[in-house]
Formats: sequence, C-alpha cells, structure tokens
Amino acid sequence: MVGIGADGWDGLTSLAREALRSAGVVLGGRRQLDLLPAEVRARRVAWPTPLRPGLAALVTEHRAAGLVVIASGDPMWFGIGRTLVEELGGEAVHVLPHPSSISLACARLGWPVEDTTVVSAVGRPVSAVARELHDGARLLVLSADASTPAAVADLLRDRGFGAGELVVLEQLGSASERRVEGVAATWVAAAGAALNVVAVRCRRSTGGASGPRLSLVPGLPDEAYDHDGQLTKREVRAVTLAALAPAPGELLWDVGGGSGSVAIEWLRSHRTCRAVSVESRPDRAARITGNAVRLGVPGLRVVTGAAPAALHGLPTPDAVFVGGGLTTPGLLEACWSALRPGGRLVANTVTLESEALLARWYATHGGQLTRVAVSHAVPVGGFTGWRAGMPVTQWAVVKPEALSARGAQVAAEVAR
Repeated sequence: MVGIGADGWDGLTSLAREALRSAGVVLGGRRQLDLLPAEVRARRVAWPTPLRPGLAALVTEHRAAGLVVIASGDPMWFGIGRTLVEELGGEAVHVLPHPSSISLACARLGWPVEDTTVVSAVGRPVSAVARELHDGARLLVLSADASTPAAVADLLRDRGFGAGELVVLEQLGSASERRVEGVAATWVAAAGAALNVVAVRCRRSTGGASGPRLSLVPGLPDEAYDHDGQLTKREVRAVTLAALAPAPGELLWDVGGGSGSVAIEWLRSHRTCRAVSVESRPDRAARITGNAVRLGVPGLRVVTGAAPAALHGLPTPDAVFVGGGLTTPGLLEACWSALRPGGRLVANTVTLESEALLARWYATHGGQLTRVAVSHAVPVGGFTGWRAGMPVTQWAVVKPEALSARGAQVAAEVAR
C-alpha cells in the first residue's frame, strides 16, 4: 500500500515508485490513479461503491497479479489502510506512507501535531466538530469537498464560536497549494478546491447568547438539552456517568433514553465510545437525535421501541444504564443477561416500587445502592431558601466474570 500526495509521482520515494512500477494491478481512488505516469504499466482499478462489502473479494481477485493499493497521504491516518488491515490482518499489508495532510497542515501553520485535534468530515457529519469546540482549541477538519469550510463556519457561528479563525489549506503539497483565511462570523462561501483541510482556532464570541459552557466532564448544564422533563438532571447525571465509568471503545445501552443525556455524555467522554439509546416514544427518539447532533456526537444510534423487546439483536454492551421502565416485566433480566461479564449496570429510580425491585437485585448481586438527594437555592420572597428535588435511588453493579451456583439459583428466584 503506497501513500501519495497532491504532488503526485514527484513526491514519492524511490521505494514507493519501484513498488508501483513492478505492480500488476493498482487499486485506488480515481484521483490517485490519475496521478500515476505512463511508466506505471499496471492495470488500474478504481474502488467500487460501496467499498467495504466487496473489498476482501477484490483484493483476493487481484493479489496474485502483484497488487498495490494507492491511497492519499498516510493510508493509516483516516485512510483505507485501517479498513484493509481490519479485513485482511496487519501481516498481509505492507505500508509505504506519504506525509499526511495533517502533518503538512501543521507544518504550514506552525502547530504541534500532538496538540492539534483532528476531526474527519469525509463520509461523516460535520456536526461531530461540535464536540471539540472549546475556547483556545486548535482543530483540523478533513473536508469532504469544497462545501465543508462554509459548513464548519456555520457550525461555529451556531455554537457561539463566531470569533473563531479559519484557515483553509487547499491542495497541500502541490504546485497549486493555496491558503484562504477568515473569521467564522463573516465567512462567505466561495468556490474553492475540493481537496482541502480546514484549520480552526476556537474563540468564543463575546456578547449575545452563546449558549451554556460545555465541558467534556459529565454533568452538562440541563439547558444544553432539548427535553420535555424526561431528563436525568445534571448532578445525578454526573454521578451516573461516574458509576458507568466509560472507557475508550466501549458500548453503552441507554434504556429509556428520554432526552439521551446519559448516552450523549458517554459518547463525549471519548471519540471512540459507542452508544445505543432505546426509547419507546417516537417524539422523544427524535429529540435524542437532535440533542446528539447539536452536542457533537451524531454517531449515537437511536432505537425506537419498547424494551425489553427492542433490545433484541443489539450488540453486546460493556455497560447498561436503565433510566426508566424498571418495573417492566423482564427488563432488568434482559439487560443483565445481555451485559458482558465484567460489564457495569446502573439503574436510577424515584419511585418506591422500582426502589423495592432494586433492593431485591442488590440483595442478590451486591454492588452499591445509593440515594442521591439534591437541593438548589431559590428565592423565597425577599430571601433565599432550599428547594429539594426528588431523591434518586441508584443501583450500580459490576457483573461478575462467572456467577456462582448459589448466585444463579437466587437470580432465577428473583426473575420468577
């Protein structure tokens, strides 16, 4: 697998050139294939659409002929390299990388690569940029096409970062390289090259409504969410996420999603986290999707349906949060059964009936049973007093790697 830049053949190392000269077949995108000179006599095959379903078969078909895959920049950085390694295994792929557009962009800007956050808008929603918007942050957005810079500017204005500075770097590494600069608040869409990277220096706008400050720490302000009252409140949400303990790559089931706040903040904790929010009401399911897009985690999967039936066929979770419907027959049993060994289950309730159920499960499986009571200061005439919210009972437990025979017997009795 050979990486190639916008400078084409002239920018390749002698080793990469020799690999392409000796190839029988070269697979790649049409733009990369067109960069190869006539001295590369290999048969040129463009990627099919969609790519992934037929990828393994395509490689198998051409491998015996002497196959080289050509890709843009560093194929292992938001490129086809990851897909090939996942399909074929690392030992089957030899990579000859070219400097990535990220390395070139940071070189032009004088930004340390390790201090720069990268978001890809190639085949992904631009709204994912919203998760990374923090005052002073430096972002590089990999553009899908020439329309991406304007979409990024629109998002910055909408999220209160109209003062953010944009630098669009086009055709990096080529003779026609170009740089366009401006501010999000006054950015005007203009014709530009499809091959570009958008650099953003985040600056919050001063004056006017810019929305609540959003942190990566769990417990976003309640006003960050569109909701109809079905919302795990800020303080309880922070306690809940602490008990769920998200880690990179893990999958959460958010059962009884409401406004999606727990799943959304799970996803915001790390870019590789995954989540499924299950909500029986279509209006609330739509609201969850809107909240996820606005808060920068458009990858949240929303399943509209009633649990436990709606849980059937979902991928095995690393953690489960049950925020409603605890007394639904078979719900806790289904969640517990689906949870992987070593996974975490957290359930919250404000009703006596559900609290009694959690007490029984706590007696069987252990864990922690906690009551969270929160009060807020409010005006009382000309003075200030405390207004208490409904106390929340929370059960948090780690599923053991292996259930003892006695534990299995007691669990069966509870289920009956």
